[in-house]
Amino acid sequence: MFALARRFSSNLAVLVTAAALASPVFALDTVKFMAPGSVGGGYDQTARVLGKAMVEAKTAKSVTFENKGGAGGTLGLAQFANGTKGDPNALIVVGAIMVAAIEQNKPQITLKDVTPIARLFTEYNVIAVRDDSPYKTLDDLIKDFKANPSSIKFGGGSKGSIDHIGIAELASKMDVPVNKVNYVAFAGGGEVVAATLGGHITVITGGYAELAKYVQSKQFRLLAIGAPSRVEGIDAPTLKESGYDVTIGNWRGVYGAAGLTPEQRKELTEAVLTATKSTVWQENVKTNAWSPSILTGDDFGKFVEEEHGRLRAMLVKVGLL
Repeated sequence: MFALARRFSSNLAVLVTAAALASPVFALDTVKFMAPGSVGGGYDQTARVLGKAMVEAKTAKSVTFENKGGAGGTLGLAQFANGTKGDPNALIVVGAIMVAAIEQNKPQITLKDVTPIARLFTEYNVIAVRDDSPYKTLDDLIKDFKANPSSIKFGGGSKGSIDHIGIAELASKMDVPVNKVNYVAFAGGGEVVAATLGGHITVITGGYAELAKYVQSKQFRLLAIGAPSRVEGIDAPTLKESGYDVTIGNWRGVYGAAGLTPEQRKELTEAVLTATKSTVWQENVKTNAWSPSILTGDDFGKFVEEEHGRLRAMLVKVGLL
């Protein structure tokens, strides 16, 4: 009888342990995302996809989002850094655009004031026009651009962003002076899309993920992509195919609040990495033609430091710094 009871107790313990292991263990409570750009832009899209992925992967019970655009994302960064110190449930989306903005604007709050968590992916910029544009190919556009640079209005992210740097570098490859480039800067992707659809901008440049639905609905037509080689799922030739050795791309990742303990940082990193294995994340990687490039912790922090040097040099090269 006692032996039977012991066996029952032992079996029950095994079942309870197995059930505990199978049950979702929430690493985080409500994750508060800062998207330092307008709704619909690249920062915003990354935040919302990652948030959904974390809920699906059960590494967060729920998520909230706040948008704060301006100055290449540095206004949102300042608000995040000042308002989340020590909060293990806070994340801000960052990218190469923010690094370039920091180099150009020299804000008091920089990425050194928050905690690197993970680089997630890289996406390459596309160059697109409205579907009713007279420019059917990149060569058509370049012909008019070389003849009368200021007649072509390029629209993209904030001044000194990857969008801006990329167009300036492309112009320099054509021997077009940077000061002749008519580039109109916007705080976020939603605004530049609206301006382009409204006919106020000739050419729009940005990450494919921001423009995909407009391309698929035949509102925009792709002329080129700034990738080193053709990207699966994107029907556009590379700039290199047209004879211009220019790569235009932006990586994105997430930082946490300042003042995290090593354990909190580890838990937050694991929650993010687990989310990138979820179905919703993998589907968006494919749909948006993102190129996964996971890098975490101090390695990510070191990469960002190197990016400061690389982008500073590019800003100087194209006359923006």
